[in-house]
Amino acid sequence: MSELSATSGVAIPTIKYYLREGLLHQGAQLAATRAGYDESHLRRLRLIRALIEVGRLPVASIKQVIAAVADESLPTRDVLGIVQYALSPAVEPEPGEDWQAARAQVDRLIDDLGWDVRTDAPTRAELTQTVARMRRLGMDVGLEPYAEAAQKLAAEVEMETVAFDGPRDAAVEALVLGTVLYGKAFDALRRMAHESESARRLHPES
Repeated sequence: MSELSATSGVAIPTIKYYLREGLLHQGAQLAATRAGYDESHLRRLRLIRALIEVGRLPVASIKQVIAAVADESLPTRDVLGIVQYALSPAVEPEPGEDWQAARAQVDRLIDDLGWDVRTDAPTRAELTQTVARMRRLGMDVGLEPYAEAAQKLAAEVEMETVAFDGPRDAAVEALVLGTVLYGKAFDALRRMAHESESARRLHPES
């Protein structure tokens, strides 16, 4: 365990906690007080750290993700879906016509794009909530350019980091890191672009 700790950078008490909670699988028993750990344990520790430090998931949600990763009967798509859903905020549908109209707009957009997104995906509810608020504020809700940019980024950049044919721990780790960190980077870049473009329009001579 000391070697696993040194290689992974995870403290021994933390590794023991992960073992107790069932987040990390047990090592091969080499002696009464000694177990052996391998690359699969390093991958699992990297995944756990990604889920905690980047995904900000509670232990209960991490247990669900780890259980899905370990369940070989689950198709990889289902495993990655469980991860995506765990990363999404819980949004309850709101009563009223505003929500229904917003949901209809979101569903039409997804259909027009030809995206394969499940009807119960929490991202549908998350986007519906945003669209409903935009509509109530009288904002333009033309999301097609954003959807096209998201499709291009997902297809040409973000999904290229996910090794779908490799160990599932590594694929899930890459998905978590990509979903959260690329999202944060894109949001920061977009805000910087706003600053630059507003400066250009207000001071075109500079």
